[in-house]
Amino acid sequence: SSGINAEWPLRPGEIKPQFAIMCGDILDAWPNNGEVALRVRDKQYVDFQKIFNELDIPLVCVCGNHDVGNSPTQETVDKYRSDFGDDWFSFVCNGVFCIVINSQYYHDPQFVPEIAAEHDSWLDEQLKIARSGKYKHSILFQHIPWFLNAPDEPKVYYNFPQPFRENMLKRLSDAGISKIFCGHYHRNAGGWYNDKMELIVTSAIGLQQGTDRNGFRVVSVAEKSISHEYVELDNIDE
Repeated sequence: SSGINAEWPLRPGEIKPQFAIMCGDILDAWPNNGEVALRVRDKQYVDFQKIFNELDIPLVCVCGNHDVGNSPTQETVDKYRSDFGDDWFSFVCNGVFCIVINSQYYHDPQFVPEIAAEHDSWLDEQLKIARSGKYKHSILFQHIPWFLNAPDEPKVYYNFPQPFRENMLKRLSDAGISKIFCGHYHRNAGGWYNDKMELIVTSAIGLQQGTDRNGFRVVSVAEKSISHEYVELDNIDE
């Protein structure tokens, strides 16, 4: 069961979200692991389209490592863009500036250095917009989190190494980014950077690798604050 219904599940007093967003690993089968994996991936894509075409709110897709590979290539990037559209972009929703990046270009850009450089230059331009103060909030969406629980934690598979991590966190915080929403970890996690910028890691709606249960995160935006809550699928009324 996908856990997704044609209508977004609402609890008493809630309003329908402006959009839903998947923070990466939209499909599971790798795009660069041979013909068998590609055939499985094609079937997963058909299932994805069938399920989410029924969703009655817009769906935003973020690129993850299972979407273009741990080391993206021109071929895997082209395939992703053909299936899902741009792998980096920004948009404005009710006065909130939303930036979507492809964290794979920071994880391992060795096969796509030109694309990675273009992506990073584009991010600079978006951060200038965030820094302008034109919007009430500026937030970032990505797959791999900069850290899991603390900015100074050791390097593990699921985060980024130092000093690159610190440099990027400072770059984003200095631009006024207040929230960073990530996936990748298959567990809930997160923490704060400089008491100004919160990083939130949301577990999967599917495979869990810790003690969390399948679910999704509801984000509520007010004029001067953003709050969020992880909702388990088992707690949703059918």
